[in-house]
Amino acid sequence: MKVFVNDKAFLDKGFHISTDKDLLDFNVIYNYLNKDSYWAKGIPSERLKEAIAGSFCFGVYQDKVQAGFARVVTDKATFAYICDVFVLPEFRGKGLSKWLMQTITAHPELQGLRRWSLATADAHGLYKQFGFTEITRPERWMEIFTPYQAL
Repeated sequence: MKVFVNDKAFLDKGFHISTDKDLLDFNVIYNYLNKDSYWAKGIPSERLKEAIAGSFCFGVYQDKVQAGFARVVTDKATFAYICDVFVLPEFRGKGLSKWLMQTITAHPELQGLRRWSLATADAHGLYKQFGFTEITRPERWMEIFTPYQAL
């Protein structure tokens, strides 16, 4: 995999990425997903807590402040679904989304997977840099979609 960003450039600015769930700022994550995202508006907080508990999570921080987040739903052997990816507006434009994706796809526990997937309405350009393409055989994929009801 091509390295897009040098970890040191971010580390020198006080940024780091961690999979330690104890560092996650649930309120920041919940507020963004529930109020600002187009894909999870209306998600109940308890549902998000369960989702985080059952996922491999990546937090982006500057010093100890949550700057971004992503979840990977995976068995760590054959399949990974990347979801809930965001960088907060005040941290955008610094390359953090590339660094986050690079960190996720290079993580040692996620190597050798047969399939990665994700869904996006507006970040195709980012994900294509990491080898993602449109589904080649969409007729083989099916879904049940039940949107959250905004409270």
